[in-house]
Order: sequence, then structure tokens, then C-alpha cells
Amino acid sequence: MAFLRTLFWIVLTVVVVVFSLRNWVPVTINLFGNLQADVKLPVLLLFFFLLGFVPLYLWHRATRWRHARALAVERAGVPPVVVPAAPAFPADGIAPARAD
Repeated sequence: MAFLRTLFWIVLTVVVVVFSLRNWVPVTINLFGNLQADVKLPVLLLFFFLLGFVPLYLWHRATRWRHARALAVERAGVPPVVVPAAPAFPADGIAPARAD
């Protein structure tokens, strides 16, 4: 299985390198006002790929960390912290009368 994974990454790397070499052309980006920027196309694609990938990757890692921490606490036998639920009030905002 490790061989197939390595082969996949090698093929993917070759495809990315060939794509980058064949498309190494400047692209003009119109920014605000009369400001323009000339950026190579593969660099622009890499920037926007990372712009979408990094926040989701960080969210994924934070979620995994939170679940691993909760599992470790559960395995350690520490009871979870229970927060009492807030009383439910009717939609008009008036609390119901207590029957003592």
C-alpha cells in the first residue's frame, strides 16, 4: 500500500511540475484603482489553493485535537463538566409563576 501512495505522490508531482512549466506566463491582476500586479499563473493558483486549504485544515486539526482531548479525559475517568441548562421562558419574556 505504501508503494501505491508513493507512486501517487510522484505522479501528482510530475503533473504539477509539467503544468507549471507550460503555464509560466505572467497574468495581470487589476487591483483597486489603477493598480495592477503581474503574477505568474502557477504562483497565483498556489496562492488561492492555500487560501482555501489552510483555514479548513486548521479547523480540521482543531476538531481532532478537541476530540482527542475529550477522549483522553473520558479514559482518565474524570467526570465531564455539566453546565446546568438555562430555564426556558415563554416567547413573551415573562417567567412562569413558581408553584411552592
